[in-house]
Amino acid sequence: MVRKKIFRIIQQRSLSVGLSTIQTNLKWLGIKSTNGSSFKLTTIAVLFLIIGLLAGIIIGLNLPSILLSFQPEEDETSFLRVEGVSSDDDPFLGSPEAPVTIIEFSDFECPFCKRFFDGTLKDIITNYVDTGKVKYVLRDFPISDIHPKAEIAAEAANCANEQNKYWEFHDILFENQEDWVSGNTTVEFKKYVSTLGLNEEQFNLCLKSGKYVDEIMNDIQDGLDAGVQGTPTFYINGVKVAGAQMYPIFKQVIDQELEE
Repeated sequence: MVRKKIFRIIQQRSLSVGLSTIQTNLKWLGIKSTNGSSFKLTTIAVLFLIIGLLAGIIIGLNLPSILLSFQPEEDETSFLRVEGVSSDDDPFLGSPEAPVTIIEFSDFECPFCKRFFDGTLKDIITNYVDTGKVKYVLRDFPISDIHPKAEIAAEAANCANEQNKYWEFHDILFENQEDWVSGNTTVEFKKYVSTLGLNEEQFNLCLKSGKYVDEIMNDIQDGLDAGVQGTPTFYINGVKVAGAQMYPIFKQVIDQELEE
C-alpha cells in the first residue's frame, strides 16, 4: 500500500536522475542531436553512453533504498530553517498556543526513534511541553523498505486515536518495539488493545479498513517535500534537526526560538 506509493514517487525522481546522467554524458562527448550535426561515435563514446545508461537504470532501481534507508547519525545537525513545514491535523501534545512547535517525522519500527522516545522526548515533555512552551506534533514516516511493520503500526496508532488513546498506543508501541517487530503484530496489538481498554471490535474494523493509508501517505509526502531523508527528523519552528540527538541539542534550539 504505502510502500508501493512511496516507491512510485521516488522512482519518478530516480528516472529523471537516470536521464540526466545520459544527457550529461552526451554533452561531455560533444554530441549534438539537432540539425543533423556531425555525429562521431567512437568506440569510447559508445562505451560512455552504455555506462551512462546503466548508471541511470541502477540509480533508478536503487534510489528508494538509498533515500529511505538512511538513518541520521547522532552528531548530525543542520540547523537550517525550512519554511512551510505543516503540523497538518496530526496528534500533538501540549498547548496549541505554545510559542514553539516541534514536528517529528517518525517510524514506529525505527530503533533511532525509540532511542529518542526512551530518553530525549521525556525531558522535552517535562521541561517544555508540560510548561506550555512547546507543542509537540508527531507525523508518520514509515520506511517500509527496511521496516516492513512500520506502516501497520502507524495505522494502528491512528485507529487508537479514534478512541482518544493515540499517545498511549504510541508509547506502548515504542516500549514494546522488539516484541511486535519480531513477533506476530496481530497477537501483540491485541494485547495492547486490551491493556489500554480499547474497544477491540472497533479497533479491528478500523485497522482492516485501511482508512488511514492516505493520511499516512500525506505525512510521507510532506516529509519528502520538507527534506526528510531518514527518521527521526524534527522541525523546531522550522529549524531542521536530523537524528536521535541528545537533549542539549534540542534545548539549544528551543531556547533560541523562545528568545526570538
